[in-house]
Amino acid sequence: MSLPEEQQRTQSVRIAVVSNDGETISRHFGKANSYLVVTVVDGEVVAQELRPKASHENFAGHQHETPEPGQPRGFGHGSAAKHRAMTETIGDCDFLIAGGMGQGAYQALREAGIETVLTDERDVSEAIQRYIQGDLPSLSDRLH
Repeated sequence: MSLPEEQQRTQSVRIAVVSNDGETISRHFGKANSYLVVTVVDGEVVAQELRPKASHENFAGHQHETPEPGQPRGFGHGSAAKHRAMTETIGDCDFLIAGGMGQGAYQALREAGIETVLTDERDVSEAIQRYIQGDLPSLSDRLH
């Protein structure tokens, strides 16, 4: 027996998508300057907003660090603080969709409790719909 409709728990999630224009998924997490954040309730997108995102350009030097030999990318001096700055505007999100990212960013998102999906899908709307339907695989080869 199920609960009356008004007592059934509504499933609500927030999905952030790394994008510069809100339409195309950025191929590289660190270079993107915004997130499209969508709120999904019971499988339907009910709200969306474009949020700013810190990127490599916001940090001194404007260059991507070169890892020490044998060290994964994104774990060098100051990397943890940079990754926190890149993820702080999506702390209320459950999931992130990106075209690719380094190991350090991926780890920072995991530590923040944000499940990350790396995809070759380019269209934001298509990726969101595929994710809602459970048809958006995460591609480990997009992690560098």
